[in-house]
Amino acid sequence: MFISQQLRKDNIAEYLLYMWQVEDTIRAFGCSLPRIRREYVARFDYTDEQKDELTDWYGNLIKMMNEEGCRDEGHLQINKVTLQLLTELHLQLLASPKFPFYSAAYYKVLPFIVELRSKGARKDEGEIETCLNLLYGVMMLRLQKKEITPNTQHAVKDVTTLVGMLSDYYKKDREEGLFTNEEIND
Repeated sequence: MFISQQLRKDNIAEYLLYMWQVEDTIRAFGCSLPRIRREYVARFDYTDEQKDELTDWYGNLIKMMNEEGCRDEGHLQINKVTLQLLTELHLQLLASPKFPFYSAAYYKVLPFIVELRSKGARKDEGEIETCLNLLYGVMMLRLQKKEITPNTQHAVKDVTTLVGMLSDYYKKDREEGLFTNEEIND
């Protein structure tokens, strides 16, 4: 919770990847709040009040996962909305001539997206979701200390650049606005 609040302000893509990890952590503990509190939250060097706050946060997420039918797989609606906002910004950036470096980074990554999709991505999965799924998958491989091929490392480097740019533009758009009303409505 404390990490997610900071990431949401600083880097929306890292926030989303973190929240996907939180969903998987909840699943790993069988969506059991007592287990999460006892076996996970207790390990943190937090005050009792912070641990209670964190436990409440996990409890709310578990409730949402149950209500939204993503107890076993999938993502919470709050995370889907965040992904949709990123996707919409991605499309706006590509459509605008004001962001040639973003477009160049996208076209550099596009072959990787196509390749990943050919290897089994869902048909309704957007390009940004495909990129984030790659980054999340590699993060999980690293946690498991599994080998990552040089080709995958190369793809991750370029995808990280694109997603990092998108996150930076997202933050700038929230703080200052990147587009005029006319540009948004086009």
